[in-house]
Amino acid sequence: MKCVSGISGHRALRLTLTMALLTGLACVKLPPQDLVEINLDRPERWQQEDVPSAADPPEDAWWMTFNDARLAEIIEHTLEANHDLQAAVARVAQAVAAARIVSADLKPTVGVGLAGGRQRQNFVGFPVPGGGSVLSTTSTRYGVSLDVFWEADLWGRLQAGTRAALADVHAITDDVEFARQSLAAQAAKAWFSAVEAREQVELSAGTVASRRESRDQVNARYRLGLRPPLELRLAESTLADAQALEALRRSQLNGSVRQLEILMGLYPSGTFLAADDHATLPPPPPSIPAGLPADLLQRRPDLRAAASRVQAADQRTLSAKRALYPRLTLTASGGTVTQQLQDLVQGDFRVWSLLGGLTQPLFQGGRLRAGVRLADAVGDESLELYASSVLRAFAEVETALADENWLRDQESALAFSSDQLAAAQRLALQRYSNGVGDFLTVLESQRREFLARSALLAVRRQRLANRVNLFLALGGGFGDNS
Repeated sequence: MKCVSGISGHRALRLTLTMALLTGLACVKLPPQDLVEINLDRPERWQQEDVPSAADPPEDAWWMTFNDARLAEIIEHTLEANHDLQAAVARVAQAVAAARIVSADLKPTVGVGLAGGRQRQNFVGFPVPGGGSVLSTTSTRYGVSLDVFWEADLWGRLQAGTRAALADVHAITDDVEFARQSLAAQAAKAWFSAVEAREQVELSAGTVASRRESRDQVNARYRLGLRPPLELRLAESTLADAQALEALRRSQLNGSVRQLEILMGLYPSGTFLAADDHATLPPPPPSIPAGLPADLLQRRPDLRAAASRVQAADQRTLSAKRALYPRLTLTASGGTVTQQLQDLVQGDFRVWSLLGGLTQPLFQGGRLRAGVRLADAVGDESLELYASSVLRAFAEVETALADENWLRDQESALAFSSDQLAAAQRLALQRYSNGVGDFLTVLESQRREFLARSALLAVRRQRLANRVNLFLALGGGFGDNS
């Protein structure tokens, strides 16, 4: 299976499962995946007011809401080329094959046999006891047979095992879908981090140019005896600090790009996004549409996978209990046995047999009872893991919704602060040029404006990454409302 890109990846996994069901597993039906009951006191609404409606289906290509063409290309390439995702897709094929193996126990076993042999027997002391002669006889025997063996599933033990295997297929298929969503989220956040790092390099380079201009201005006045040596030393030191920070930003850009390249299945050369690229962070995402709480238990594939594992454990418990009951087996064989090879097709030499057996386990050292207890314990574990996954899913949504509001407020405040500090820096430079201001005020205004602009870039990237986290927590986008 080579391509898993965009929506086609999800459909490819479903197609794999559908083909398996149509080629032999469809005779065994998995019970409807009802919501697993857990003791969880859930609120009627999210703690945050803004949340997509449960009636809206999750949008698969949620990254399109960012209106970033390069982001869409990166994610689609990542979903197609990432080796970890391709390995996960291969696990679906493994689960389907395992289910086919288990379901084979429901069907008769049919075999054909062809045998031939020649035998010599010696009879000592025959026909007169004590005689010295040895009589011998030689016989030739040919046979062909059709053998059938079948275990009647009287109590549903084999059916339960097959349903457990099918539940495993559903679980692994949803695991791969969640891995696909998680990989898309990682690629989006890696792209945002790389773009922010590029913009931080651009900001640092501009700061170096500004610090160099200030140093040159101070140096010119120092040479004329208009400024003390302290101001020149401060200007030189500030320029060196800016240059060191620019080198650090370039190193961070290189690391971010390499991480993105690994996710995309590319060689980590660090050249996918250059410092002189014009890529910028997309604008803030649109507001979250208001609505009722989304049905996470059905939207999120990881929760569906956990619920399927609860079903599989229940079916294996049922199978273990049914193993305590009697087993009915039927064996049939029919064919021909002759002394001449050419007579194998003659009906006069037909032979057949039909056997039935009923066996009841009596003593196996406690193995069957221990199997029941083991299956019960596995079922308890899967139920607790499901409950834990549900709680974690609700926490992820609540956290992302809360962070959405805080990050929006933080971005607004930093944008205002950055504008005010830019104006303050211009005033400080103007006062210093007119000889009525001190150089320390200029340096402080420049430093604070740089920090504000750098923090603004960081919080913009965090806000975009948080929206990605929200999409992942909800199991997709906002549907039509997005």
